Amino acid sequence: MGAKMVEALKVALAGLGTVGAGVVKLLDENRELIERRAGRPIEIVAVSARDRSRDRGVDLARFAWEDDPAALAARNDVDCIAELIGGSDGMALALARDTLSAGKSFVTANKAMIAHHGLALAEAAEKAQVALKYEAAVAGGIPVIKGLREGAAANEITCVYGILNGTCNYILTEMEAKGSDFDAVLAEAQRLGYAEADPTFDIDGIDAAHKLAILASLAFGTRLDFDAVATTGVRLVTAEDIAEARALDFRVRLVGIAEANASGLFQRVHPCLVPRSHPLAHVAGSLNAVVAEGNFVGRLFFEGAGAGEGPTASAVVADLIDVARGEYGPAFAMPFDRLSESGPIDTGDRRGRAYLRFSVHDRPGVLAEITAAMRDANVSIESMIQRGGAEPSEDSDDVVSLIMVTHEGPERCVADALERLKGAQSLAGEPMWMHILDL
Repeated sequence: MGAKMVEALKVALAGLGTVGAGVVKLLDENRELIERRAGRPIEIVAVSARDRSRDRGVDLARFAWEDDPAALAARNDVDCIAELIGGSDGMALALARDTLSAGKSFVTANKAMIAHHGLALAEAAEKAQVALKYEAAVAGGIPVIKGLREGAAANEITCVYGILNGTCNYILTEMEAKGSDFDAVLAEAQRLGYAEADPTFDIDGIDAAHKLAILASLAFGTRLDFDAVATTGVRLVTAEDIAEARALDFRVRLVGIAEANASGLFQRVHPCLVPRSHPLAHVAGSLNAVVAEGNFVGRLFFEGAGAGEGPTASAVVADLIDVARGEYGPAFAMPFDRLSESGPIDTGDRRGRAYLRFSVHDRPGVLAEITAAMRDANVSIESMIQRGGAEPSEDSDDVVSLIMVTHEGPERCVADALERLKGAQSLAGEPMWMHILDL
């Protein structure tokens, strides 16, 4: 008897940008290997995108074309849809809902949609007994979703954190290498295509916050809570901060951190001083990295390309292989109704060291005013450096930098000290506060 014919997984592709074209290329180039690993062929049968005439470097004539992506969900010849449109709402969300309602599996690279609507979509997928997969939504080609959901499934994860945005990491490492200020490096990153024309989502930390909320839900079995992620971007980091960090044996990185305990869930994206001895300090350029601490497995460290055609397409096709194998499982590592509600933790009780930069008028009494605020707020100063200026005078308009590193203490004390200094005549701008990573 001949070998039994196995029916192909028939896929519709919504969105034919860089990643969509990459998915087509990858399925073409590695077709035989993918079929052997999936146990059956994976075939694209239909596509949808805004512009039919654009040359994407792949042959699309062999696929059915739908101008409206919603029509893909209604096609009888489609088993699974891969969504690469983007955006938290609108067309992408409507397609996700229609696909799951039609009893078809759904694969996406859309971190914003998962961060905002992942719970409802996970519930819909469970009810329909189909897959909701989103490996490409977090850290591009790094298999961190599978790593947490499957490889570390037996562990209690105590903490998950990492560098989750390649644009910010590229900017910070270029600032360090060249001694340039933020605006100059951002402009160069835009010219080279590392940053969008409107880089707001990246440089203000929103993209990293989307990814952190997803990782936290997976790691801790909690319901997604993107709104509870305290988010600060990298706009206010200066070349001076980078240089001072280096002098103190640190590097500046935008780090997303999530921890869960009996008091609730802590989620924060914030520029941090990372000790040069920590693996995250050596993640350079546009790479991403995620660290998870498990109670039996210890520290897991994932590093790789967080974006781009090849890495992201790799993650999308890995999810399609899972669907072809019938490996569904709950989207957030446990059934929807087992995910726990977990309110945000009061960060005031968190203990740590802080880096503080004050831009001050170079006048007598300035140092006394700032140190008095620190004293009254119970902040202990480990070291202090003043940069620039000569002998201070009463009528000086010179602005100099005063940099402090605190001893370990509660965060609320630093917040209290900065509150006491609000409106102080000696300050020439908003203070810069960066946490010192101690994990």
